[in-house]
Amino acid sequence: MKGFIHEHGKLAIKNMDEPTAGRDEVVVALRVAGLNRRDVGIPNRRGNQADALILGSDGAGVIDSVGENVTNIKPGDEVIINPALRWYDNSDAPPKEFDILGMPDHGTLAEKIVISKEQVEKKPEHLSWEEAGVLALAALTGYRALFTKGQVKEGETVFIPGAGSGVATYLISFAKSAGAKVIVTSRSETKREQAKELGADIALDTNSDWPEELKEERIDLVIESVGKATFNRSLEVLKKGGKIVVFGATTEDVVDFNLREFFYGQYKLFGTTMGSREELRDMLNLIDTHNIHPVVDRTFEFDLTSDAMEYLNQGKQFGKVAIKISE
Repeated sequence: MKGFIHEHGKLAIKNMDEPTAGRDEVVVALRVAGLNRRDVGIPNRRGNQADALILGSDGAGVIDSVGENVTNIKPGDEVIINPALRWYDNSDAPPKEFDILGMPDHGTLAEKIVISKEQVEKKPEHLSWEEAGVLALAALTGYRALFTKGQVKEGETVFIPGAGSGVATYLISFAKSAGAKVIVTSRSETKREQAKELGADIALDTNSDWPEELKEERIDLVIESVGKATFNRSLEVLKKGGKIVVFGATTEDVVDFNLREFFYGQYKLFGTTMGSREELRDMLNLIDTHNIHPVVDRTFEFDLTSDAMEYLNQGKQFGKVAIKISE
C-alpha cells in the first residue's frame, strides 16, 4: 500500500507493507486524512532518522478487516480515527501511556491503517468524508479547551486570537452552540469576514488596539494558541478573575509576563492538549445535536500531499486541509 512517509530527512510517497489486524485491532481503509501543524513539525523533530514513518493523525474510512477479539465493529463500518491514543476517561491530565497518533506510531496518511479497536468511532452521518477526515484532533482539542478547561457558559464572551486555524474554526462553532459571544482576531480581512460568516460576533485586525476596540466588552475566557506574539495582549483584555486556556504556541514558546499584575488580577491560567475518548464522544454528540460541520479550506489529492504540507505551513488556510486518499 502507499503511505506518505518521512525517511532519512525526506518526505515521499512510498510502498509500505499491507497492515494486518491483531487480536484486538482493526484495519481501516482510509478515504480522507486531515493535516495538522503537528504533521508539518514532525520532520524537523525526527531529523535524519532512517526508519520510514507514515505521518498523519486524523482520518476517516471504512473498516477493512477486524481481529478475532473484535465483536462490536465489522467490515464495512464507516469510522473516524481517534488520534488520542490510550486516553479513555476525562481527567485533569492525560495518563503516562498517552501518545498522539502519527509519531511514534504509523499515522493516517496511507491507504490503510491498523489500530486498536478502542481508537475508532462511528463516523457522524451528517458529515462528508472530507469533513469527517479532518475532524478529530482539532475538534477534540477545541472542545476540551472550551468546555473542560474553560467551562464556558451561556452569555459569556470568548476571545480567540488567530481566527483561521482549524481549532479556531471549531471553537467559534462550539462557543456559539453554547450561547457565548465570540470575538476573534486575524491579520487577514478575508479571514475576519469568514469568521463572522461562521458565527463570530466581532472580528478584529490583529494589529489593532485591542484594549481600545474592546473597552465596552467583558472578556470572560481567552483561548490562546499563538504564544509569545499575543499572550500578553490577550491577558490585557481579559476581565479581572477571568480564565485563559493555552493549547498551542505557533510563535515562540517562551512568554514573559508580569507575575504581580497576574496575581493581583486574580487570573486563572490553564494548559491543555488534545483530550480523552470520553470528551471526543461528547464532542461528537455536540456536533450531531447542533448539526455542526467542520470548515474544510481545501482538499488535495494524495499524490500532492507535499504541496498540502507547504500550503498549511504558509498559514493561508481558513479551517482544515484534507487529503483525499480513495473514493
